[in-house]
Amino acid sequence: METPTKSSKMHIGRKISRIREIRGIKQDYLAVELGVSQQTVSKIEQSEEVEDSTLEKIAKILGVTVSGIKNFSEEGIVNFFNTFNDSSTSTFNNHCTFNPLDKLMEVVEENKSLYERLLASEREKNDLLKK
Repeated sequence: METPTKSSKMHIGRKISRIREIRGIKQDYLAVELGVSQQTVSKIEQSEEVEDSTLEKIAKILGVTVSGIKNFSEEGIVNFFNTFNDSSTSTFNNHCTFNPLDKLMEVVEENKSLYERLLASEREKNDLLKK
């Protein structure tokens, strides 16, 4: 009989939990997408193994592949991010072409417009109720 390797003994539930955290997804959201309770998601994340059909659904929701979950490792993430090089001196491919404050002000103006429309709608409702 072949002895299991370290990666095959790795806890799938913990990997799902860690990927979910890295992606900024809450258990509640994952539960809604899976059509289960938050407690069920918690139990899945505590499970050493997960059914393939459930794992496929989770992978799709997390935006990764099933093999990505199975082969996930913290060391791999660190190594991945350590391979990025600062190319700011050579090219400006990632240079921001807009002023973030301008974008913020656009959003503020849009919110103001939405609020004014909502207020006008509420006034119309009040007028109709008064009649």
